[in-house]
This record gives sequence, structure tokens and C-alpha cells, in this order.
Amino acid sequence: MKKFIAIAGNIGVGKSTLVRLLCEELGWQPFYEPVTENPYLADFYKDMKAWSFQSQIFFLSHRLQIHLQLLKYPGSVVQDRSIYEDAEVFARNLAVLGEFSERDYRTYHTLYQTLTEFLPPPDLVIYLRASVETLQKRILRRDRDYERSITPAYLEQLNRLYEEWIRNFTLCPVLTVPADDLDYVAHPRHLTLIVQKVQQKLTGKDEVIFAPEEYS
Repeated sequence: MKKFIAIAGNIGVGKSTLVRLLCEELGWQPFYEPVTENPYLADFYKDMKAWSFQSQIFFLSHRLQIHLQLLKYPGSVVQDRSIYEDAEVFARNLAVLGEFSERDYRTYHTLYQTLTEFLPPPDLVIYLRASVETLQKRILRRDRDYERSITPAYLEQLNRLYEEWIRNFTLCPVLTVPADDLDYVAHPRHLTLIVQKVQQKLTGKDEVIFAPEEYS
């Protein structure tokens, strides 16, 4: 039976790595976050408030296309970042910062909510939770030019919005993974623990309980 899992979490938390490892372990198809050219980005960075609506509508439509591709794929899939995070975390963050006018954000969010009423959700969302310190270390380790300007305050704000979103998310079950403690790259047994939880907990919210003495 086909399954659709989405991996959610802040910048640098390890979403793409977990997508790859889960797919290798389960024999499923990975769908990574696509690199796409947003035609509004240049204008957006010059005047965020004037162009945030157009930019976010582009990202929303692109996420919708990817979500539909996942639904049409015949086998089980694991997605790197979901359509929900664009709206509930990143677009909302622009609104919190005052870079998304109240009128435009209201229109954008109404469109998003209408779409999600018709869009079949994943069977499971895996939420990777990590502290700002962990995120900074991992961002520094992968050394991407465009991420060097990311501040701890920005990561902390996104963390707060992620926590609020996941706390109120009810479209499908959620498995929360303590990414500060679990290093599924260095410790294969940590990956085994997550795979076991995924297989067992495709219904109902659950959280990985990590016992260091068992997985060291």
C-alpha cells in the first residue's frame, strides 16, 4: 500500500539526509526540495513588503505542483519539506516581521487554506526538532554561501513558528524526532530507531524517546 511521508523542520536540521536514508532503508522514492528560480526574488529583496505576496504565491503554486506529482507517483514517497511549512512558517514569519502586509497575508493564507482542504495530506509528517546551537553547527558544516548570513535570532524565530505549527497540525499523524540527540548519519542504530517508529506510528502523534545508553 502506497505511503506518503513528509519531513519537516528548520534550516539545517537534516531533512534531506533523513529523506535519503529512509528511502534507502525502505526502498521508497525520495522527492527533494527542488531548486527553482523564483522570478520575483530580485524585486522581493529590494522591497520585501511590496513583493512578498507575489513571491509567496509563486512558492505556493510550485509546492502545489510538487505535492500533486507526489500523489500521482505509484509507489511510496518521502518528501523534503512540505507545502504546509511555506505558509505556516516562512510566509507567516514575513507577516510577523512586518514584511507581508496584513491585507496581502490574509488573502494569501485564505488561498492556502482553501487549497489544503482539497489536497490529500501525507500519511505521516516527521518533524525534526533541534536547538539553534545544533542548527548553526550543521549549517556551518555544510558551508553554503547563501546561508552564511542566517542569524541565530532568525533561526530561533523559525523554531518558534515551527513549534506552533506542529502543535496545531491535525491533517495527519506527526512523529517528532529530537534531532539534537539523534545523529542518524554517525549512528546507524539511531536510523533504525526512527525507521521502527515510522513503521509503527503511521497513525496518531508520537515522539521518539531517545535513551542515549541504548543507542551510543
